[in-house]
Amino acid sequence: MRAGTARNPAASPWQNAGPPQGHPPVRVCIYASSSDYAPAAYTDDARRLGVLLAQAGCEIVYGGGSRGSMGAIADGALSVGGRVIGILPRFMADLEWGHPGLTHLELVGDMRERKHLLLTGSDAVVALPGGSGTLEELFEAVTLKRLGLYANPILLLDTLGYWQPLLKFMDEHVIAQRFLNPEHRDLWLRVAAPEDVLPGIASAPRWGEDARGLAAVRAG
Repeated sequence: MRAGTARNPAASPWQNAGPPQGHPPVRVCIYASSSDYAPAAYTDDARRLGVLLAQAGCEIVYGGGSRGSMGAIADGALSVGGRVIGILPRFMADLEWGHPGLTHLELVGDMRERKHLLLTGSDAVVALPGGSGTLEELFEAVTLKRLGLYANPILLLDTLGYWQPLLKFMDEHVIAQRFLNPEHRDLWLRVAAPEDVLPGIASAPRWGEDARGLAAVRAG
């Protein structure tokens, strides 16, 4: 996986001042951790990203939790009047894991439904550092994009270089050993800081149904 960074994009209509009048809000799907014990840099970046997205007029949809980076991004957005939608399985609500201050919290039956609703209707995905749940969500989004079933940007926020080992593994093993094509490096985009996320969304290559022509691995 190439450790690319955001390029200098043409200005997006929402990049600096929110969507134009009459334009629906950009909906950004966030994958993030609920751990309270990771280094503070992760929650700091999450909170900053929440502020930046809300100030740009974006709507955030995420897993609905109140702890860790999940809670931090929601708190950041809400602190400046942003709109934050949570998608939470009912069993997690029963355990009181949900964020109490969201714009809207939708309860669903299971984790599978949660993942589907998070991605459906989103204009971009941003994966923050996280554990097995975050990785599962990220790889499902990447797979759907590879198959032409999701066409929008997928960004990795690389706080503390978190994604570097995975990027190296994908490049030196998965792609080099022909489990993916070299063009599949463009399925994702690494960004170094919260301030790079909106420019990254604006600059990331769009994929369409024609991407299915690249889905099958070909001979090197």
